[in-house]
Amino acid sequence: MKAIIEVSGKGSVFKAAAAQVSGARKGRAPDFHLSFESARSLFSELTPARLDLLDTLRRVGPCSVYALAKAADRNYSNVHTDVTRLEELGLIERSEASEVMVPYESVEIVVPLARAVA
Repeated sequence: MKAIIEVSGKGSVFKAAAAQVSGARKGRAPDFHLSFESARSLFSELTPARLDLLDTLRRVGPCSVYALAKAADRNYSNVHTDVTRLEELGLIERSEASEVMVPYESVEIVVPLARAVA
């Protein structure tokens, strides 16, 4: 399963939901979709530090926030803040043992460019 993060217009939520239902009917695990109204809002939430944190967490596997901060060579307080926000966005999950993990094999970011004027 992968996470698809995109900049999309109104109504795209319904398209993503239809694609998930279609995939589930075919026996595939549905992909996770996260949409933002603009590239500016996407990149204000998914900062380079947060994307690096996702990559580090995927590489090291489930661990405590403290262990993640050490693995990322970052301040614990900043990592804790980023983990909390990534959890709220649905990109990180927490186990019963309070370990954090990335439940996706990959994360794709889709930012469409404006159409050229003819």
